[in-house]
Amino acid sequence: MKHGKKYFNALKKAPKKAVSLEEAIKFVKENPGAKFDESVDVYFRLGKDLTKGDTAVRGFVKLPNGSGKTVKVCVFAGGDAAEAAKAAGADYVGMADLIEKITKEGWCDFDVAIATVEAMKEVRKCARILGPRGLMPNPKTGTVTDDTAAAVKEAKGGKVDFRMDKTGNVCVIAGKRSFEAGKLAENVKAIVSALNAAKPATVKGVFIKSMSISSTMGVGVPVVVTADAE
Repeated sequence: MKHGKKYFNALKKAPKKAVSLEEAIKFVKENPGAKFDESVDVYFRLGKDLTKGDTAVRGFVKLPNGSGKTVKVCVFAGGDAAEAAKAAGADYVGMADLIEKITKEGWCDFDVAIATVEAMKEVRKCARILGPRGLMPNPKTGTVTDDTAAAVKEAKGGKVDFRMDKTGNVCVIAGKRSFEAGKLAENVKAIVSALNAAKPATVKGVFIKSMSISSTMGVGVPVVVTADAE
């Protein structure tokens, strides 16, 4: 990514050492990286043993102030569950038609995929395409459920999934730069709490090694990881 003048000007002023969450949010809000209303993301470096297969970190968080993002939801279901999903505001609802579109065309024009328990037997055919994009429904994130209406409402209302990548990093959206500082802080604290709750029982020692926040096109600001951030 090529950075512009705004980015480099902000980089000169950015804290070089970790600061409090409130200071970091203040900097991000006062130093936009673009003219549009950027998303604000929180980045974590986990200090866990990545060699153990049973220590995958993933979960979800209900942001108290929403994400500020318009979320497209795709639901794999039939019968009453499909009708409930439509009534709840799902953008796409279906089964064989959606699965065929994904497997044959690579279609993934949605942000969240939800499936009933029964539907997962067929949705697994899409794993090769949905998996790498983080879109595969999973019980751990509440996206495999027969209560499709509740799942759709949660996804639309600020529920955000997260998962660790293969290098031990986690990135989670915390809202928009236009959010009030206090609301962004509340969202970030909810994210930290959810991430700590997802800590595998087998992992000992420091779990969140480092943390930083930035806007979409802005400079990353390191944040002190303390009990206050939780």
